[in-house]
Amino acid sequence: MTASDLSVVVPVYNDPSGISTTIESLRRGRSPDAFRQVFVVDNASTDHTAETIEAHLAGSDGFHSLVEDGVQSSYAARNTGIRHTDADVIAFLDADMRVAESYFEHALTHLHENDLDYVGCRVDLTIPDGERTLTARYNAHTGFPVQQYLARHHYAPTCALFVRREVFEDVGLFDPRLLSGGDMEFGNRVDDAGYEMGYCADAVASHPVRSSLRSLYGKNVRVGRGHCQLQRYYPDRYGEPPIPPRHPPLDTDDPDLPLDDRLAFGALSTAMTAARASGYARELASPSDTGADVDGPPSL
Repeated sequence: MTASDLSVVVPVYNDPSGISTTIESLRRGRSPDAFRQVFVVDNASTDHTAETIEAHLAGSDGFHSLVEDGVQSSYAARNTGIRHTDADVIAFLDADMRVAESYFEHALTHLHENDLDYVGCRVDLTIPDGERTLTARYNAHTGFPVQQYLARHHYAPTCALFVRREVFEDVGLFDPRLLSGGDMEFGNRVDDAGYEMGYCADAVASHPVRSSLRSLYGKNVRVGRGHCQLQRYYPDRYGEPPIPPRHPPLDTDDPDLPLDDRLAFGALSTAMTAARASGYARELASPSDTGADVDGPPSL
């Protein structure tokens, strides 16, 4: 196992603070054999993200900045990164994530020793000091149950994902038309093609929670819009509108949760369900034109 096995792709849009965190985490935690290259892909940010990237990458060997300004989509940005590397394995992180030095070693070892093609890693949500709001605690409670995503929904989130290059060469890249759900659609495509998928609990990435109700609500609206788009583009797999797709439920219940939190979290869960329904209805009534000139997942 050498650094030539792996390149890392990190998309970002209007998040100078988040991409600073991730770049510095990668720079500090880099061992000689961790990875060959990092591609930070700016999805045509309108703030100071581009300047922040250049400042943090100055003098950093193996770190490269790219721009995806053709399609406003994190999946289009990831595709741009994939096209710029010929590494055997490609890892994906999101802005505002941190990884330990052992993250890449654990994930690659697990992938190679178990002859896997697609590996999801553990994601820990952290609550920053002074931000222990009800929303933050709820977000941390629901979290990223990546192992359950793989077992029940057959995908891993792109914020902590390793994929062999040959998989992209076979099934294609991410679908840039999707506002949300592209990680699930790609994972389902990989599973349908018969590739071996797995979970590595020893490779841990961390991400701060969404501590504001507005931020969490907005995310769920995007998820709802993505559900509608999945049906529009893949009705044979996800069903047809106007009935949203149903997925096997995840286990998020904690019997030790205090009654006050149980009640509050239940109310928030209902609000997030309403947010997804709102996003679904919005997309149904006014379809997004993201990637409108794209017919489907592009080939590598």
